[in-house]
Amino acid sequence: MLAHVPFILTGLRHGRPFAADATFRADSRAKPVVVFVHGFKGFKDWGHFPQLADFFAEQGFVFVKLNLSHNGVVVGGTGDLEDLDAFGRNNFSLELDDLGQLLDALGTPGATPLPAAELDLARLSLVGHSRGGALVLLKAAEDARVRAVATWAAIADIDQRWGPAVLAEWARAGQLLVPNSRTGQPLPMYYQIVEDYEANRPRLDILANVTQRLPQPLLIVHGEADETVPLEAAHTLHAAKPGAELLLVPGATHMFGGAHPWPGATLPEPAGLVAARTAEFLARQA
Repeated sequence: MLAHVPFILTGLRHGRPFAADATFRADSRAKPVVVFVHGFKGFKDWGHFPQLADFFAEQGFVFVKLNLSHNGVVVGGTGDLEDLDAFGRNNFSLELDDLGQLLDALGTPGATPLPAAELDLARLSLVGHSRGGALVLLKAAEDARVRAVATWAAIADIDQRWGPAVLAEWARAGQLLVPNSRTGQPLPMYYQIVEDYEANRPRLDILANVTQRLPQPLLIVHGEADETVPLEAAHTLHAAKPGAELLLVPGATHMFGGAHPWPGATLPEPAGLVAARTAEFLARQA
């Protein structure tokens, strides 16, 4: 039987609580740890992500996923995006700090309810989807605890859609509204995200970090029918690290067949393929 262990962390920098959980087969044997990071407008229990957790746990991993603190989800809330002001105040530095705090907590006795005997933190890997793919690349580049990285439909450049006209209007208005196509919500992005990027560009430059500061093995996965992040992004990342493994999934869209809510008990077929190939890749790094 699989164990599902939820826990709460409170941001050291911002004081906002954020939720995480771990799924694993409780057998008191140390297992490699996979930390999964959701993307823009995503959250840890989106669609088929719980089924992903079960899949990796069945493959012998401890699968940890988190809600980034400013993704709009409220601890004890609906489980969906509802704190739009927090969403607007989000930025990449906050997200990297959240991820770093989670990694610290996993390695600190008593910081989480996870039994230390279940965790082999010498075999710690990061997997990220979409914008979360960029985050795991950046975190691995600055954190030697990370053994391997896998990106699913990752962006290759944070400011890829910030043209001069967009930036000028964004600065004038103070916010940019982006639609949530699933719910119809207009989601605010405050201009501070641009200011944070400019102030922390060396830390947040994806391609420079992948090219110069990413020694870990890397798997790059992208759907050939991705309607959100162009397939070119995968080729750009691969060019930055030619030794990376590249998996292009024919016919797969941005969510690899998933949707929210996800009605099935099993993974959608493209997501199942991606999960299996990722688990195989990570097992080879152990």
